[in-house]
Amino acid sequence: MSRLTLAQANKIIETALALARQRGHRPMGIVVLDDAGHLRAAQREDGASMFRIDIATGKAWAAVGMGASSRALLERARDNPLFFGSLPATAQGKFLAQTGAVLIKDAGEIIGAVGASGGTGDEDE
Repeated sequence: MSRLTLAQANKIIETALALARQRGHRPMGIVVLDDAGHLRAAQREDGASMFRIDIATGKAWAAVGMGASSRALLERARDNPLFFGSLPATAQGKFLAQTGAVLIKDAGEIIGAVGASGGTGDEDE
């Protein structure tokens, strides 16, 4: 099984922040979690609100925990609001089914997730 390294996590964040700057998005918080939902790396840009890391973590945690992008989870939540409404409490508040997190895969295997917060859901994604 492949593991997500710190160097890979930092490169993902570096690339995401560069793309956000290139596209003119507001200051972002980016979080990379491993396949067990543990933090590998996080950065909050100057000017990003204090909530950005928490929101990005919730998005990434939901994605890696459910094995789907947060966009897919948002769609599922629309069809099953009771179940998805209970997940934040079950996950001690870490679960956020809002667009802005994608899975990190190696040869089709989930090795983590990256979540972003600062712009719209589409910008975060």
